[in-house]
Amino acid sequence: MRALYTIALRLALPLIVLRLWWRGRREPGYREHVHERFGMYAGEKPEKAVWVHAVSVGEARAAAPLVRELKRVLPDHAVVMTCTTAAGRQTIEQVYGRSVVAAFLPYDYPESVHGFLERFRPRIGVVMETELWPNLLAHCERRGVPVVLANARMSEKSAEGYRRWRALTGPAIRSLAVVCAQSDADAQRLRALGATRVEVTGNLKFDATPDEAQLSAGRQWKRTLGRPVLLLASTRDGEEKLLLEERPAGNVLTVVVPRHPQRFDEVAALAQSRRTAQPMPGASDRIHLGDTMGEMAFYYGACDVAIIGGSFLPLGGQNLIEALAAGVPVVVGPSMFNFAEATRLALEAGAAVQLADARAAMREAAQLLARPERRAAMSAAGRALCEAHRGATARHIEVLLRELH
Repeated sequence: MRALYTIALRLALPLIVLRLWWRGRREPGYREHVHERFGMYAGEKPEKAVWVHAVSVGEARAAAPLVRELKRVLPDHAVVMTCTTAAGRQTIEQVYGRSVVAAFLPYDYPESVHGFLERFRPRIGVVMETELWPNLLAHCERRGVPVVLANARMSEKSAEGYRRWRALTGPAIRSLAVVCAQSDADAQRLRALGATRVEVTGNLKFDATPDEAQLSAGRQWKRTLGRPVLLLASTRDGEEKLLLEERPAGNVLTVVVPRHPQRFDEVAALAQSRRTAQPMPGASDRIHLGDTMGEMAFYYGACDVAIIGGSFLPLGGQNLIEALAAGVPVVVGPSMFNFAEATRLALEAGAAVQLADARAAMREAAQLLARPERRAAMSAAGRALCEAHRGATARHIEVLLRELH
């Protein structure tokens, strides 16, 4: 089956290159370092390396506690961080700077994978969440490179897709040295798909701490603004219009932060001001665009209530844990399957509210803005929840060191 997959991949090469060029029209990063996507890398070869793959922005940020601890316990190893998206590469460079070697993961062609493994010769691979490439994992197994699936999640919807292609995905999943699952439910689904060694280690996102300087700057911004702030965080295409149909009354400022930077200009048409051009909105502005990357802690510090995007269309939601850790009351829509366990815990703790649609979510947010005592209770519950579920990093490190020795 893998041979047929590789043939199909080769036939698709012109389309893959065309798509790369097309995406580069809006995100120039897709036209940079293209050689890396085919297994050709520049720079010095590290003597010893640990490889961490984080497909895009969310995974790159979630990996931060793990990468910091890896560098502490393995000071003589370089950390090679790969990603797939241009925004992911930008996030790696922004969050980690020169402390890691940043690179694109090659396309899953055998020769490209060979070039990557020859270049960096990792002693172990850490793949964040659910990025499984058949040729890459087969070559790692052949070379004796153990690969750990870290912070692994598997929704029922995703599991259905893996079952449909089990002839291809089954060997890839069975080749994993260890799977570190976020929850018991994730672990059960991954075992059913063929994973042989699965440990429940918790969610690394609970170990991430918001940037205190950004939080403080956001709080100062809100004090200067002097009015209530509703944040629409990490919204996806089409959600802004759904949510903004039911805007809060009074002098509430709604700050919209789209998930993808290539949509900033599109969403700007809905706003009266944007952060990069006018950091402090005008007194009559009702909608302000947060068009900066890497500043979510600032926006959470600046708001009274956050509505989490990606949850009002069937997309599975975006990360709500960062908002909870910042002490922000959270409202989510019906589609949170990518963060099912964290959402369940937040709802049970009273730190979040889940509504059936965008209109209901905006009404609930407006009610929260009018009830400071309820916001305070939700804020305390969110912080307590995050504190209670810390420790995933230490459990992941224990697994990784065991595999290295």
